[in-house]
Amino acid sequence: MGGKVGVLALQGDVREHVQALAELGAHAVEVRVPEDLTAVDALVLPGGESTTIAKLLDFSGLFEPVAERLDAGMPALGTCAGMILLASEVLDGRPDQRSFRAIELTVRRNAFGRQVDSFEADLRIAGMAGGAYPAVFIRAPYVERVGDDVEVLAEVDGHPVLCRSGPIMVASFHPELAGDLRLHQLFMEGV
Repeated sequence: MGGKVGVLALQGDVREHVQALAELGAHAVEVRVPEDLTAVDALVLPGGESTTIAKLLDFSGLFEPVAERLDAGMPALGTCAGMILLASEVLDGRPDQRSFRAIELTVRRNAFGRQVDSFEADLRIAGMAGGAYPAVFIRAPYVERVGDDVEVLAEVDGHPVLCRSGPIMVASFHPELAGDLRLHQLFMEGV
């Protein structure tokens, strides 16, 4: 399972995503500046703090190049804050917060509660063999609305937490912390 996959390395669980991708045989590259982005086939937008990452995307000059690559069909996996950054609409965000609008979703920030409300859940993921997936939710968003072309792959309490549309996959949770490579593998199948 080859391919050069970038991990947006501005803030968040960068090292953990790089390690998971490397274990699957991908060439993982940390993306910090626009030049780093030109050499990758796909991009992972990790968890972290979505408003901070959005500001760092602007500061680093990466926002527009990432937007252009996403518009051109580059596969992307957004986890937690990455889901927020890829969504078409963000609720409970800052008024000036930008997103890439790469997947037709309405996402509510911190919907499952604050840091102290973090939890783990065994998810049944559509199309994934091997039993339940151990999902880790930390200040997690959830999806309140999905577009017509969005496939819901998993839910918690009736709220979509894993969705896919074309080359874009988003998760409310942190697969890089699960100790289970199946979600990264599912993403890599589309790269």
